[in-house]
Amino acid sequence: MSDFDQRRKFLSQAARLGSLAALALAFPGAAISRTEWYPFQLGVASGSPRADSVVLWTRLNAAPLSGEAFSTLAATVRWEVADDDNFRRIVAQGEASALPELAHSVHVDVLGLQPDRWYWYRFMLGDAVSPVGRTRTTPSAQTLPSALRVAVASCQHWEFGHYAAHRHIAAAHPDLVLFLGDYIYEWGPCDATHPAKPRKRSNESFTLADYRLRYAQYKTDPDLQAAHRIAPWIVTWDDHEVANDYANDRDERLAPDFLQRRAAAYQAFYEHMPVRLSPLPAGANRFAFLRMHERYDWGRLARFNVLDARQYKSYQACQKPQRGGSNTITNSCRERHDPARTLLGMEQEGWLADGLAKSGARWNIIAQQTLMAQCSQLPITKPGDGAFWNDGWDGYPAARTRLLETIARERPANPLVLSGDVHTFYAAELRRDFDQPVTSANAVLATEFCGTSVTSSSRPQERTDQYVAQNPHIGFGSSDRRGYMLMNITPKQSLTQFMALDDVHDASSGVKSIADFIVQDGQAGLNRAG
Repeated sequence: MSDFDQRRKFLSQAARLGSLAALALAFPGAAISRTEWYPFQLGVASGSPRADSVVLWTRLNAAPLSGEAFSTLAATVRWEVADDDNFRRIVAQGEASALPELAHSVHVDVLGLQPDRWYWYRFMLGDAVSPVGRTRTTPSAQTLPSALRVAVASCQHWEFGHYAAHRHIAAAHPDLVLFLGDYIYEWGPCDATHPAKPRKRSNESFTLADYRLRYAQYKTDPDLQAAHRIAPWIVTWDDHEVANDYANDRDERLAPDFLQRRAAAYQAFYEHMPVRLSPLPAGANRFAFLRMHERYDWGRLARFNVLDARQYKSYQACQKPQRGGSNTITNSCRERHDPARTLLGMEQEGWLADGLAKSGARWNIIAQQTLMAQCSQLPITKPGDGAFWNDGWDGYPAARTRLLETIARERPANPLVLSGDVHTFYAAELRRDFDQPVTSANAVLATEFCGTSVTSSSRPQERTDQYVAQNPHIGFGSSDRRGYMLMNITPKQSLTQFMALDDVHDASSGVKSIADFIVQDGQAGLNRAG
């Protein structure tokens, strides 16, 4: 089949799904009085919070690891939102249809809520009642909240450990959970236990059914379900929700039918996440593209600019012959320095610049997938030295410079960059030229905190120590521990704690902070606390 025929087939399949999400709110699903199997085994979740609304999610599934559909028919699911966890004061309720074409997932955008309020919610199907989730709305635009507590996580490969990090996130009772990508990994045995074996790449997902099964596997975990129940989530994706190191419409295999695979993965992502679908023009293909970049304001305290570093990025520079994806390159790769190259796409770059320019928030947070600070894998003693991973910001230095120059020009208050992907705790200072010392012309423009993975493995600590020594703008690095970040933000300062598990292979593992950093209002840069 030619590339043209493959693309036409892909667009035809995507077009068939164009109106399903809207129909789910109005489709006359079947009423069920009694359930033979408990349908809420994948839990509940909420997300995408606004001052007057929040998205509620669940998916009906009676046998998560079987791969079998819940039913061939749509089902009517009832939902309730209350002021209290006993549901004595119902503030909103209704019905939504769980459609088989969307894996019997349910997305309810509950409108008309009060700002800066905690709520409780649940779903019902026949005589079955879901677990109760807790969610909240954001403060109104005019207010300056006194505090915000955020848990930040990423990279949770099922086969590489237990989800003890999520148990501790739930126990921390954050206002918000920010997830920065690699919610699932596209490969691995579909096993009910952590960690499953073998750890080699196997049973890779290519079809919609494959991705649905992988999400169902992950969502059976009780600690992950608990973290979803405790607070609303804001999510973005990285590569493994689709395929390792993919860029735009190209995967590492250079597969001619990759767009079909990507559309299947995007649909499965939507089916399992508490996200809104953005409006599309009439006739647009719903799962050909999904807009992930979005802006969330926490009153005047914080603005979250949540980015998508996969869907629009230029292909990685200086790829190996007959391969896509990533590798390590040097400065001799001229393509790396091409000013036309972009990690975010020019439209998203402009959207971010506009959001930073117009922000009145005390803290301007850029939440994105991967380490932004330069991280040479070899010492840099003269211009032209260095070795760089071409899939991250180091592979797109001109795009990074444009972003940092935007921060320097627009001067948004207290810019913070939050990152994931590299399975390492890093704390860094961002400036225009990483190879030169800090001066008035090369000032620290923003502070970056990069979280380690929930479970996914990393490099030996000795190599990370070398990276920190070779990149003096990186003030801290730890790759031998799994965990998450916990942030406490007030008008006067932000406190970021690197929360590390004692043992990711122990489901009951303890956790402790291995480094705390304070950024004072108006003072970009790293300050180690304690």
